[in-house]
Amino acid sequence: MSGALRIATRRSALAMWQAGHVQSLLQAQHPGLRVELVPIVTQGDLIIDRPLAEIGGKGLFLKELEQALLDGEADLAVHSMKDMPTELTPGLEMEAALPRATPFDAWLSRTGASLAKIPAGSRVGTSSLRRQCQLLAARPDLQVVPLRGNVDTRLRKLQEGECDAIILACAGLERLGLEAHITEVLEAPQWLPAATQGIIALQCRTVDDATRRLLEPLADDDSAVQAMAERAVTRILQGNCQLPLGVLARIRGPHVEVSAMIGTPDGRRILRATDHGPVHQADGVGQGVADELLESGAQAIIDALD
Repeated sequence: MSGALRIATRRSALAMWQAGHVQSLLQAQHPGLRVELVPIVTQGDLIIDRPLAEIGGKGLFLKELEQALLDGEADLAVHSMKDMPTELTPGLEMEAALPRATPFDAWLSRTGASLAKIPAGSRVGTSSLRRQCQLLAARPDLQVVPLRGNVDTRLRKLQEGECDAIILACAGLERLGLEAHITEVLEAPQWLPAATQGIIALQCRTVDDATRRLLEPLADDDSAVQAMAERAVTRILQGNCQLPLGVLARIRGPHVEVSAMIGTPDGRRILRATDHGPVHQADGVGQGVADELLESGAQAIIDALD
């Protein structure tokens, strides 16, 4: 490759950490390779006063990065895979998934109270319908307040008392060295994360064979299997940030186990399904879980949210 490999990334602290991590991995695998970061501001970063569901979904964090790839202004884009739609943009490929960090959500309380013990009426910050659904199912006596912004912004709102507790992804906190703020990890099977939460995805142009070869050593097989299974569930259910949908795939030896939940935003109704199968049939296992949810009545929940 002539010149430097250019990585498109959002400007947030977490996105810059992820891009810097990929930069370090590439340089370790390919000594002498020059790698530059190309920070880009996305629409999702600019509009922080409204829920993502109202302004076009998580895809708003990708469009400018993908356009930079298509325009030849960057060779590689680094994404949180949970922000990526299941339908890929023509001309672009999701070439590699890095080893997965902790996939679960984190409960952060200003007083250190757990989800079970925080007082009734406490204000919990989240703009995720998935988190809201599971929160109200567990504690219908709590108050949900909208919360957008980067990790630092959300932590500041907690510390300043705008919220009594907030829910964030463990992976982001751990990557930024902020795991000390975690009061409790919200784990499966009671609490399911967003599909592919904790996985960093690497995207490049379909025709860019040189970049694709550079990325091959970074790809993680287990993450790829988990992503395939979880994205199959979201694909079948047309999952986006408007849908309270949680999915988790785990590798169990030669098998993959997939668990999913879908519910109403008020948490009063939650449907669950679990299945397993060989890792080489991960997509089919995910489809089977989605089909089971549909047979249980998921379509009525989806239709009510349109």
